[in-house]
Amino acid sequence: MANTEKVTIEGVEIFLSKPVQFRQDWIGQNEPMEQLLACWMTLSEDDKPLTPRIVGAPGLGKTTLAMAAARRRSQEVFVSQCTADTRPEDILITPVLAENGHIKYQASPLVSAMILGGIAVLDEGNRMSEKSWASLAPLLDDRRMVESIVAGVTITADKEFRCVTTMNEDNSTFEIPDYIMSRLQPAIELPFPNADEELSILKYNLPTAPQALLEICLGFLQKAHELDLPYSIRDGLNAIRYGQRLRKSKGDSGTWDEYFTKAIVQILGTEALNLEEFASKRQRQGLILPNMQLGDFFFDEDSPLNPDNR
Repeated sequence: MANTEKVTIEGVEIFLSKPVQFRQDWIGQNEPMEQLLACWMTLSEDDKPLTPRIVGAPGLGKTTLAMAAARRRSQEVFVSQCTADTRPEDILITPVLAENGHIKYQASPLVSAMILGGIAVLDEGNRMSEKSWASLAPLLDDRRMVESIVAGVTITADKEFRCVTTMNEDNSTFEIPDYIMSRLQPAIELPFPNADEELSILKYNLPTAPQALLEICLGFLQKAHELDLPYSIRDGLNAIRYGQRLRKSKGDSGTWDEYFTKAIVQILGTEALNLEEFASKRQRQGLILPNMQLGDFFFDEDSPLNPDNR
């Protein structure tokens, strides 16, 4: 795809955002990747792709998954970072003052992807307010277009345009209205990786890290996942990086356990030193819901219909 700095639509000159340069591979968890690629397929000339949402805990690689899927389709990827302050014009077209004193219309990454036939990632979409989401409603259904009041133009998405939004499962988000959620379908769950997948991810991102340190970090993360604690691969990578630097600053003396523990305390806090106690505290606060095993009330223990057996 040729890089285009600006286009003219309905007589209005619009400057485009640049795509994200991304070369990272997707490691493990093939099912979410296959589901996302399936959403972007079209089955006939008139068929429209789906706009799914990738959901999961922070730091699991939701944005990485979306960008890696775009790479597999050999399409450029444009990322819009959604925040509570994102306005409709921010997500569409923003007027800015040019050097000559004239108004310049700058397309967002999303609109740039629409025009160029790229893939747009709305990152952390549930941090964006309803007012901004409302401006995207006609894009997310069969109309596949947006209207910029600021620039006074209507933009129709290129046939190859695809979109996905990522959403964190935490409390610092807005509740997205039903008429928008019905357009962001299906939900693609990104769970915590298993031990083999997680070790491969750690090795891929930190190929020079010593095996002993990688295994210490893996044990910590897997225990955290088992207890449903909000510690992610990103946290583990940061702890490994910082632990290596701490040990290097001490002349490579001391054990990896010692420096990993120091790194964990500074990155995640003292609560991370005792995962069981922290999990118990979160459960008392209602942040972790116990498994109610409700299937036992309706089905026999060995029944294949019992959801606890799935």
